[in-house]
Amino acid sequence: MEDSIDRHIAYWSRELADLDPDVEGAITRMQTLVALLRRRREAALKARRLKGWEYDVLWRLRSAGPPYQATPTWLAQALDAHPATLTSRLDRLEESGYLTRAHDPSDRRRLLVALTDKGHAAWEATIGDQAAAEHALLAPLTGDELAQLSALLRKVAAAAEAEGPPLMPPVERP
Repeated sequence: MEDSIDRHIAYWSRELADLDPDVEGAITRMQTLVALLRRRREAALKARRLKGWEYDVLWRLRSAGPPYQATPTWLAQALDAHPATLTSRLDRLEESGYLTRAHDPSDRRRLLVALTDKGHAAWEATIGDQAAAEHALLAPLTGDELAQLSALLRKVAAAAEAEGPPLMPPVERP
């Protein structure tokens, strides 16, 4: 079975004598599949009237675990966002009813950002959309093939992480 990446490799193999077709095939397939998932994610978010950055804030708050709240400083670091940018985004999400901001009862100097019921519902709906898109993408694989793919990618990820920081930011309680 041939795909468009095979045709890409065939073309570039004529142009670049030392092109490794297996490396080029694996990397190009990973890149194009991630781009496909990103487009599907954006379409699903648009259908739910959410922007990508809005979902990312909701996801980070949800990842904080119960009671699903965090300080703006932690959120800015977790999202790799400038504090002023995050403040603007939190303003918009609060106006839309997805989150609230309140002083920490144990330390009035600290502000806490928390998901509202509407924020939880939006996150749950969009995570369901993403899960469906991911399952549809991997549906051609058998259970054993999917496990093998996951194991092989884990091996590559572990080697990359051995040389640098974690690829996935830790999900930690603020």
